[in-house]
This record gives sequence, structure tokens and C-alpha cells, in this order.
Amino acid sequence: MGIDQTTAIDMFFRQIIAERRLPFQPVVNLTLDEQIVAAALNSDHKKIELITDADGNIVVDKERNPEIYDWAANG
Repeated sequence: MGIDQTTAIDMFFRQIIAERRLPFQPVVNLTLDEQIVAAALNSDHKKIELITDADGNIVVDKERNPEIYDWAANG
């Protein structure tokens, strides 16, 4: 914008005084974990409960869930 930092800050404070409020609406950003949960809740993907054996390996029926089987086998 071609102005120095001091001028920009001065303009910012003058705007606050003129409007008697912040010239923007502050928002709280979601944490990464909150973003992941929100994305999962809003997704159209079907929910599949993964079952593991005693060694911690994923057990998937290849016929019923071939895409999950491929993911479990190939990563």
C-alpha cells in the first residue's frame, strides 16, 4: 500500500477512535484438532468402525469394503 508501519498503526488507531470499535470482527481460529473433527462431522463419507486383531492389525472384509481393504493393505 506504500505506507510505513508508523503511519499504518496511526491510521488503525484513528479508525478505532472514529468508529468507537475495532474496524474488523475478531474471530477465534479453530485448532487443528477442532478442524479435523468439524471436517469429519460434516463429511458425507460413511462411517466404518475398524476392527483390529490381538496384534493390532486391521481386520477388514475384502468383499464388503474393498476400498478400506486396499487402504489397510497398502497404506
